[in-house]
Amino acid sequence: MHLPDGSVRPYYAGYQKWLDGVSAERMARKRQEADALFHRFGITFAVYGEEEGAERLIPFDVIPRIIPADEWQKLAAGLRQRIKALNAFIADIYHDQEIIKAGKIPPEQVLSNAQYRPEMQGVDVPNGIYAAIAGVDIVRAGAGEFYVLEDNLRVPSGVSYMIEDRRMMMRLFPELFNRHRVAPVEHYPDLLLDTLRSVAPKGVPDPNVVVLTPGSYNSAYFEHAFLAQQMGVELVEGQDLFVRDGQVFMRTTQGPQRVDVIYRRIDDDFLDPLAFRPDSMLGVPGLLNAYREGGVTLANAIGTGVADDKSIYPYVPDMVRFYLGEEPLLNNVPTYMLRKPDDLAYVLEHLPELVVKEVHGAGGYGMLVGPASTKAEIEAFRERIIASPEKYIAQPTLALSTCPTFVDAGIAPRHIDLRPFVLSGNEVRFVPGGLTRVALKDGSLVVNSSQGGGTKDTWVLEA
Repeated sequence: MHLPDGSVRPYYAGYQKWLDGVSAERMARKRQEADALFHRFGITFAVYGEEEGAERLIPFDVIPRIIPADEWQKLAAGLRQRIKALNAFIADIYHDQEIIKAGKIPPEQVLSNAQYRPEMQGVDVPNGIYAAIAGVDIVRAGAGEFYVLEDNLRVPSGVSYMIEDRRMMMRLFPELFNRHRVAPVEHYPDLLLDTLRSVAPKGVPDPNVVVLTPGSYNSAYFEHAFLAQQMGVELVEGQDLFVRDGQVFMRTTQGPQRVDVIYRRIDDDFLDPLAFRPDSMLGVPGLLNAYREGGVTLANAIGTGVADDKSIYPYVPDMVRFYLGEEPLLNNVPTYMLRKPDDLAYVLEHLPELVVKEVHGAGGYGMLVGPASTKAEIEAFRERIIASPEKYIAQPTLALSTCPTFVDAGIAPRHIDLRPFVLSGNEVRFVPGGLTRVALKDGSLVVNSSQGGGTKDTWVLEA
């Protein structure tokens, strides 16, 4: 909200003026009201392994994060470029593998990757779109430049909280939306449905779309149900679907109904017990064959995970240059690859200064934040790295930007990131903004909800 000299950034001026006139008691009341409403609406998530209860609220902060229009335009151009390159990369590695032949990426990084699916080799998907839905985690650091922290291409989550956070702010503080020209996000489900329909198998004039969920015990079940309801499509589990003659059908009270596009919120391993894990009760037997034959579209495609693996992340700028012939508009965070002896030696020497992550990790688990760790934690992590260096990458600890946040002690700075959701179909589209996640613990850099992070509404101001 403030510049280094203490003055208010111009695009925050109107909000700051309003905030100066609001009592701390009113803000506290509004926060309690938000918690009560989220609880009543069932806007929760589950944390696996927790004893005290299956469902938890994601803490919601009542102070928005504001992004000016010109800044968003630059970010949007970079997101569009990055996702185009990632889709081109996935198409390439499952077809001609030109980027490997050109020596831009070592073959073992792709072909030995746990997320690489040989079953997808040579499979053509509609429009060449493998990641129809992507969530890109963005941070701002140092002199204010944006960095991509990671790409989420498998089953990115959190978009329901983006929409619900906006609804909550409009309910709690309607007067603010009269004072500010905030770009809307409520039409995301319409864009999502258009995108899914646009990647249907060829020759299907009126595609039937469903959302495939692992079921009500999944941590993101609220989101699965929310998106199905908002799009006006069926929410199904694996047992509701079956494959016949190379096509997928849904069981209904009126008899079988063909399904053309499955927005799946289930990991690859569990999608088809005949092709992947035989013990999976969540998937649909024969789904892979129907998909390979073009009888159904899966969004996102099987095998997209190879492109969001943290060991592939350092190569994304090269993908932009290779496939698009352009310079990357968004920076990567400098990354050490611990399978390289020189990088490993440097990281082991500087562990207290670095962030170390598992290449297949997610949700803020399996990582070391050096400056926030004890000597014992650092030494224990050192042993894990030495045992399997190829499983880790390391990055400098960025001076992440902060945003004013209403905490128990009042208004204080807390570190944030941003997850815009990028939709790829006939064109690349998104709603302005995304999900801002905030590390509520003082000094913490971990924004994940499973690690105690919260969310706040993201305002992109219209020019």
